[in-house]
Amino acid sequence: MSSTSKYSTPPCAACKFLRRKCLPSCVFAPYFPPEEPIKFTTVHKVFGASNVSKLLNEIQPHQREDAVNSLAYEAEARLKDPVYGCVGAISVLQRQVIRLQKELDATNADLMRYANYEKVNNNQERNHNFQYGRRMVNSGYYNYSSAWNNGISGGHNNIGTDNCDGGR
Repeated sequence: MSSTSKYSTPPCAACKFLRRKCLPSCVFAPYFPPEEPIKFTTVHKVFGASNVSKLLNEIQPHQREDAVNSLAYEAEARLKDPVYGCVGAISVLQRQVIRLQKELDATNADLMRYANYEKVNNNQERNHNFQYGRRMVNSGYYNYSSAWNNGISGGHNNIGTDNCDGGR
């Protein structure tokens, strides 16, 4: 009988990396599956297997998965930026939020200026139309004075005529 037939599952990524036997009570097994060897490798490079093991044993089991995900994120950030780690990424994101907030404020100010400009222009146009006897009908103007002058008003138009009998 070979030694591999004793195991129904392959060793976790941590035990495989550390070249040790993965026991059923292995603290790493639930959080570092064999399909994700890089996850443990990065955590081990930054924090060390012994420190991670101590940390996982000290915290409650329901908090371990979040702790491992945080360690993996911090380790990856620390390998990309050894000086600042994830703090550097947070700082970059905060500066980006500030820049985008300024851009949003400027865009909102432009929008308000445009809305006020349109409001002023519409008021001026309404005043102009009222002054010259026009009102909006659907998409065009209806000119009362020209309708009146053309006799569309339903009555007789004697404006501008020399006939004083009302056009009869």
